[in-house]
Order: sequence, then C-alpha cells, then structure tokens
Amino acid sequence: MAAQRTMTYGVVVGNRGFFPGHLAKTGREEMIAAIEAAGAKAIVLSAEESKYGAVETFAEAQRCADLFKKHGETIDGIIVTLPNFGDERGVVDAIRLSGLKVPVLVQATPDKSDAMTIATRRDSFCGKMSACNNMMQYGIKYSLTTLHTESPKSHEFKTDLEWFAQVCRIAKGLKNLRIGAIGARPSAFNTVRYSERILETHGISIEPIDLSEILGRIRRMSDSDDAAQAKLAAIKSYVTTSGVPDEALLKMAKLGAVIDTWMQQTAVTISAVQCWTSLEEFFGVVPCTIMSMMSNDLIPSACEVDVPGTLSMYMLALASGTPSALLDWNNNYGSHPDKCVCFHCSNLPKHFFKEVRMDYQEIIAGTVGKDNTFGTCVGRVKAGAMSYARYSTDDRRGVIRGYTGPGQFTDDPLTTFGGAGVAEIPKLQKLLKYICREGFEHHVAANFSDVSKAIHEASIRYLGFESYYHPELED
Repeated sequence: MAAQRTMTYGVVVGNRGFFPGHLAKTGREEMIAAIEAAGAKAIVLSAEESKYGAVETFAEAQRCADLFKKHGETIDGIIVTLPNFGDERGVVDAIRLSGLKVPVLVQATPDKSDAMTIATRRDSFCGKMSACNNMMQYGIKYSLTTLHTESPKSHEFKTDLEWFAQVCRIAKGLKNLRIGAIGARPSAFNTVRYSERILETHGISIEPIDLSEILGRIRRMSDSDDAAQAKLAAIKSYVTTSGVPDEALLKMAKLGAVIDTWMQQTAVTISAVQCWTSLEEFFGVVPCTIMSMMSNDLIPSACEVDVPGTLSMYMLALASGTPSALLDWNNNYGSHPDKCVCFHCSNLPKHFFKEVRMDYQEIIAGTVGKDNTFGTCVGRVKAGAMSYARYSTDDRRGVIRGYTGPGQFTDDPLTTFGGAGVAEIPKLQKLLKYICREGFEHHVAANFSDVSKAIHEASIRYLGFESYYHPELED
C-alpha cells in the first residue's frame, strides 16, 4: 500500500483590532503547532507580512491570497482559526481572492470563564457566526468543528483535523478524476447502469476501451515479454497459487500487464472491468486477482463495469489511505436483524482477508468449466471496524446520490465459498429498506476504517452529491 501523502493547509488567522492582539499571536502559534503535530504543513502569513501574521485589513487579505496562490497546487484545504472575534471581511476576502476551491474548516478558540476581562476575552464564540455568515454570502463552502469552540491544543480539534484531512483528500482526489471502463456492461446486470454525462458534470471523466482491444493486445504479447513476466512474479508473491495451472497464471499476467499499460497511457486512475462471463468464455481466466492487486495498491477496480462502484471504493480509499473492496449485500445471517453476509467471487484486496489463496470461480465454473475460471482470491474477511459507501448517478433527476455509514465485520462462524464475511450494521433493516425504496444497487464499497462521516461531509459540502448518513448524524 502507498504511504499517505503529507497534507498542506492554508491558514487564515482572524484578528480584530479592538480585541486583544496577543491572542491572535498565540492563536497562530497554537494552530501551526497543531497542524505540524498532525504531520501536516501550514501555509500562513508571517508576523513580518501582517500584524501578528493574521488577517484583518483588505491589504492583509490580499497578501494572504497571494501566498495561497503561490502554493495553490499543494494546498489541500484552508483552516480559518479565530483566536479572537476576527474580522469577517478579512477572512472571506482572503479566501475569495485566492481563487482556491478547496474545503474550509472554521475553528474558534474558547474563552476561559475565569479570564473574561478586556485584556483576555476572545469573543470567538460570536465571531465564528459572523465569519460563517459572510462565507454564506460569498458562496464559500465550509465545514465546522465538532464543538462550536475548541482549542487547537485539544483532543477534539486533533480528531477534527484528522476528519478534515479525510474530507480534503476525497475532494482533491475526485477533481478531474478519470475512470477506465474496460469492456461493456454485462447484459444481465442492468443494475450497474450509470450516466457518463452526470459524472462529467461533476468533473469525473470515463475512458472506455472495448474488451476486444484488451484481448487483441494480449494476443500480440509474447510469453517472455518483460511486463508479462514482471506481473507473473508479482502475482506469485501476492497470493498462494498452488493448484492453479501455469497457463492460467500467464494469461492473468498478460491481462494485468496490458491493463497497467493502457491505464498509464490514458492517465486513468481507477477502473471497472467486464467479467461475467466474456473473459472466462473467450480468454479462459477471471480477472479477479489482477483487480485485487490493483485495489490493494489503492487503485480500486470494480467488476461488472460498475463505474459508480469503483468511484465509491476510491472515496473510501482516499479518506482512509487503505484498500477498499466492492461487495454484494448478499445474504441474511440467520435471524439476526443487524447482521448480513457480504460476498464477492472474489476480487477483494488481500488487505481484507484473514488468509487468502487463489482458486477458481465456483459460480461461473458450472457454465463455462472450471479450467476457464481460475484467478479468484478466496478466503474469510477478517474482523474489524469498517465504513461502507455507495454513490450512483440518478438519471431521472440528474444528480449523484448515495449513502454511507459505519459498521463492522465480525468473527461469527461462516462456511461458504468466494470472499465472504459477516457484517454488523446498526439498524440494518432500516438501511435495507432505504436501499430498496431508493432503488440502489446490490453492490456496496467497504473499507476497514472509520471514515463514513468524512465521506458524507465531502459529498454534501464539496462534491455536490446527495448523501444519506446511516443510521443518523447527531447534528
């Protein structure tokens, strides 16, 4: 898995002249310390560039905006810190003039009940409302901390900063995203229909390639091709392949090498692949291991050309920095109303399993023969906290909409085939009714992390998606 990149935040320190200036100075220092403690970088005016390194006047707002423009390519989000009331115009002017369209977090530092004199009172509690009112007027999208006021040195802000980093990674990762659609949607799966045009209006482009082109490139590739041999070695080091024919392994390697090259040539970041049952019938393997390897490297790949499915996987992976899987909401688990079996054939990333081995696809094998279905990654999904998400295009209304929430995979006994696990979701029956009544797909993306609140915030606040949070948000 790739290492999580360092986050960079533009910081606007609010200040208002008739409030204690020393609070702006120490507040700036506290915010920089909090950001650096989180392993991130702060882009902020120095005390030489403005009074206390804060923003109050229009000239200071211009200087702050120019600084942000200079670092525009690297700034992931903006943090507005209000160590005193702050000048609402300076704050919003700095953001507007920068031209940045990134998430904004508004933080206000609390007063101390025993320090409410003219020399120490902050009034940030009130100033935050004024700043937010101006952002609304200016059309600036923004997020709020959990508590109305919280110190940069507090545990609450540390948690909020981690959440905000997740929001920022999602928003930035989906900007100008290119998704590869490899092959046509299987005719039996109307459920994975989607609108390229709706995705395009949100800055997400689809790059299609016919499966015949992939297979044609494979036919031109020699068995000794360097890329194919490198991929073959990677497959064997990734998963146990005992009992799998060498011929099938080489086919998988060529398939993976061709897809890798095509994605690099077309600047595609993630993919969705046709499987059922064209590859098995006309090529003789399933693509599951190749897709599993990509997903394990934080390059999600979904089956059945489920483009919104791989988009949902990517949102979770961006937020958490860990691999996502695409699963079926597949079976009830006995009579337990809040548990179900999540399953796929499977192309789940290795990260999801207790133990994993390569095998054949038992469902399709009954139709096309076992020898044509090697390449699945099978095993039991490990236990742990998880988040799930599903976002899709709604063609009737012209929107992207979806749902997300927290849950967990359990160690409950389960004997079955493929890649499967028992999931426990609070108020699962309510969620299942929502999925069915709203007409969502049976596919859901999952990730071993607690990032569902960041998924929801990024969706409704910055991506322009409609989002339902299950079971409900406190605020």
